[in-house]
Amino acid sequence: MKPVLSNQQHQTASSLVGFSTFEISVPSLPPGIVINDPANVEHVLKNNDIFIKGEFFRIRSWDLFGNGIINADGDLWKIQRKAGLRFFSNANLRNFIDNVVPPILLDTEEFLDSAVRKGRVIDLQIVLLDLTTRLMGNMAYDMDMPASLPFSKSFDFASGATGERFQNPFWKLKEFILGAPLRRAVFDIKKFGNSIVSAAIQKRKSDHGSSKTDIQRNSDPLQNNLINSLLDHINDHQVVADAAMNYLSAGTDTTAQSLTWTFYLLMRHPDAREKVLSELRSTFTEANHVLPLSFDTVQPSHLPYIAAVFNESLRFYPPVPVELKESTAETTFPDGTWLPKGSVVMWATWAMGRSKNTWGDDADKFRPERWLIAGDEGEPLVLKTMSAFAFPVFNGGPRACLGKRMAELLAVHVIASLIWKYDFAEVFDKEAILGETPKERRSQNSLTLPMEGGLPCYVRRKDSGAGESS
Repeated sequence: MKPVLSNQQHQTASSLVGFSTFEISVPSLPPGIVINDPANVEHVLKNNDIFIKGEFFRIRSWDLFGNGIINADGDLWKIQRKAGLRFFSNANLRNFIDNVVPPILLDTEEFLDSAVRKGRVIDLQIVLLDLTTRLMGNMAYDMDMPASLPFSKSFDFASGATGERFQNPFWKLKEFILGAPLRRAVFDIKKFGNSIVSAAIQKRKSDHGSSKTDIQRNSDPLQNNLINSLLDHINDHQVVADAAMNYLSAGTDTTAQSLTWTFYLLMRHPDAREKVLSELRSTFTEANHVLPLSFDTVQPSHLPYIAAVFNESLRFYPPVPVELKESTAETTFPDGTWLPKGSVVMWATWAMGRSKNTWGDDADKFRPERWLIAGDEGEPLVLKTMSAFAFPVFNGGPRACLGKRMAELLAVHVIASLIWKYDFAEVFDKEAILGETPKERRSQNSLTLPMEGGLPCYVRRKDSGAGESS
C-alpha cells in the first residue's frame, strides 16, 4: 500500500526542494516518503516507538553493526544507551580533554613537524582519523589504536560496501559472486571487536584481586571507560563486542571526517581562518605563544567563533548524510501526510543543511557568522542554538547522539591547536594549477561522509609569534 500524500505532488526522492514531502519511487526501497520539513523530522525523532531502525536497515547493515546500538531497537537499544550515558559523563569528558587529548595530540603535531622538515605532502584526513581513533581507543577501551591497524581499513571497506547495499536491489546476488573481500573485512572487524572485549575481561579479572572496589572503580574516570560500562550492563559478550565496534565507529570515523571537511573549508576560506586566529589572540592574551587549552577553555561558549566554524562545516557536510527509519504503526505527519505501517521514511541531512527555507538565501555560502549572536556593546559573541530538528546532524529526541558534547569539545580543541601552530594548503589538481577554479571535493560512497581521495595538503609550521605565519 502506497502512502497517501495530502496536498503534495508525487515526485521522486531526488527532488529535494523546500519543505515538501515526496513519495519514494526507488526500485531498491520499499514504499515510503522523503521528508524535509523540520516539523516532520521532529515527529519522527520524538516518536521512537513508532519509528525504528527496522528490518530493511538491519538486514543490510547486520554484517557490519550486528546487535550494536546503531542497529538496535527496544530494550537492546535502551541498555546500550544507558551504558553510553555513564561513559559520557561530565567527569569523563573533563578527563578526556585535560588528560587524554594533550599527549596524543602532541604525537600528531610531531608527525606534522616531521612532514614540515621533510617537505612531504600529508593526507590530513588520515592524520585526523589516526588522532580520533587513538583518542577513542585510549578513552573508551584503554587501548592504543592507531588508524594504521588492519581493522581500520577493513571497516572503511565494509562501510562502503554496506552503503552500496542500499543502492543496489541485487546486492545479495552481487555479493554471492564477488563478496569475498567484504566477508574477509567483516571477519577482521568481528575479530577485533572480540579482542577488545577479551582484553577488558582479562583486565577486570586481574583487578578483581586488587584493592580496588567497585565504588572506587566507578569514581575513577580511567576505570569507568566505555568497555567497562558495557560489560556492567550487558551479559552477552558478543553484543558487547558489537556495541564496542558501533561506538568506536561513531566516535572515530564521523569525528575525523567532520574535522577533515572543516579544515578543507578553512583552507578554501582564508578570511574565516584569520577570524579563528583573531579569536584565539583576543581570548588568550596572556598565552605567551602557547594556548592554555583545557576542558574549561574549549567550551563552545568560550570560543564561539571556532564552534560556529565547526557547526557551519557540519551544516555543509554532515557525517551521516541520509537517515532512514521504518514505521511500526500508521501515523499522520504535521503536514497531513499519512504513512501506513511498515513504510520507510527518509530525510537527507545533507540537503536540509542547504535549504534556503531554513538558512536563508545565502544557504549555499560558508558563513560561520550565521551561528553567532552579537552581545550588548562590549559583550562577547554568543553561539546560537539551532533546533535539532532543523539541524539534525546529531539526531534528536530519545536517540540524540550521546557523543555530541565530546565531538564539539574535541573539535574546538583540535581546530584551535592546529590552526594556531600550522598553515595548511591544498594540493590542487591540474585544473587549479592551470588557473581554473579548483573543483569542489566530493565524498566517497559510504554510510558516512569520508572525503574521496583524502585531503592531500602541504603543511608549514608557524613561528612562535602567536599564530602569525613565518
